[in-house]
Amino acid sequence: MKFLSLGLGALALALFAAPVAAKPIAFARGSTVMAEYGAGTMNEFQAFYAPRYWWSGGVGWTELLSEDGSLERDIVYLRGNLLAKRWNLPGAQANVFVWGGLGRATGSDFAGSTLARNVGFQVDYETRRVYSAFRTDLQESDYFSHRIDTLQLGIAPYEHDYDTLATWIVLQGRRYSNGLYDGTETALLLRLFKGGTWVEVGATTDGKLQAMAMFNF
Repeated sequence: MKFLSLGLGALALALFAAPVAAKPIAFARGSTVMAEYGAGTMNEFQAFYAPRYWWSGGVGWTELLSEDGSLERDIVYLRGNLLAKRWNLPGAQANVFVWGGLGRATGSDFAGSTLARNVGFQVDYETRRVYSAFRTDLQESDYFSHRIDTLQLGIAPYEHDYDTLATWIVLQGRRYSNGLYDGTETALLLRLFKGGTWVEVGATTDGKLQAMAMFNF
C-alpha cells in the first residue's frame, strides 16, 4: 500500500507538471504532438507515443533557415526519447531527458539528400509558480552541423491545478550555431495551458513571431 500511495503521488505530480514544458514524454500510454514556429529561423513538428512513462518514440520534421536566407535545411527523422532522471520533490519536479534519432536531410548548399543525425538533452525544474529549462538539440550530417541551445525562465502570476487554466510569462533565449543566426535570439512569451493542451505566443526583440502548440492525449 505504501508503494501504491507513492506511485499515485508521483503520477499526480507528473500530470500537473507535464504541460508546463515541452516534454517528449508526458505519461505512460500517452501521445504528444508539438508544433513550433521559431521566428522564421526554425520550424518544427514532432509526434511521439510513450509505451512507458520513461521512454517514447516517434517522428519529427525540422526546417532551419539562416537569417540572411543563404542556408536552408529540411530534416525528417525517427527519434527515441528517454527520461534519464526524475526528482519528485515537495511541490516541485525536476527532469533530465535525452534523445537520439536518424533521418534524411536536404539543403540549399548540397545536392540530393543525406543521412542526418539528431541528438540532444533537456533539463527542467518547475513548481506551480516558477519554471526553468535548458535544452540543446544537435542536427548534423556530413554536410552540416547545427546546434540549437534554448534557455527558458518562467513565472506564473497565480497557482493552478491540472484542470484549470494556467498562465505563464516566459523569457526565452536561444542560440543557433554555424551561420543560422548571429548572437542570441531573445523572446518574451505568453504561455497558456489547461489539461493536456498548451499554446504559447510572443515575439522576439526583432519583432518576429515565436509560437508553439502542444497536445497530450
